[in-house]
Amino acid sequence: MTDRLFTFYPRVLPLMAGVMGLSLIAVFGVIWFRLPADSRDTFSWFQRLTLLAFFGAILWILYRMITLRVTAYADGLQVRNVFKSYSLKWSEISGLRFRSGDAWLQLFDADGNRIGILAIQAAEGSRASRAAKELAAVARDHGAGAKRPPQS
Repeated sequence: MTDRLFTFYPRVLPLMAGVMGLSLIAVFGVIWFRLPADSRDTFSWFQRLTLLAFFGAILWILYRMITLRVTAYADGLQVRNVFKSYSLKWSEISGLRFRSGDAWLQLFDADGNRIGILAIQAAEGSRASRAAKELAAVARDHGAGAKRPPQS
C-alpha cells in the first residue's frame, strides 16, 4: 500500500500497557532476586522456562496493545489490533460506525462481518471521535460504503 492518507495511534491504552509491562518486569525481577538462592534452586529448568514463556506471552500481548493503529492508504485500510491485523481494500468496506456507548470504532466489511478497530476507542474521548469522523471521510472519498452496514 502506498500514499498514507491517515494514521491514528491511541495514547491512553499504550500508556497503560507500557506502565503495566514495566511494573511487571520490576515486580517479578524484585521477587526473583529477593528469593534466597536455595529457594531459586528448587525451580527446575522446565518450571523456569514455563515462567519465562508465560511472562513473555503477557509482555507480547502488552506490546501488541502498545502498537495498535489504523492506517488509511489510497488503495485501502490497514488495521492492527491486539491479536490480528487486517488489510482491506476500500471496496471491501461497507461502513464505519462509532456510536455513543461503543467501546471502539466498528468496521463492517462487504460480507457483513464486524471488525473492531481497537485503535480508535472511546477512552480517547473527543480525539477518537475526531479520528473516526476523519477516517470515515477518507473512506467515503475512496469508495467505501457501497454496501451499508446493518442497522442493529
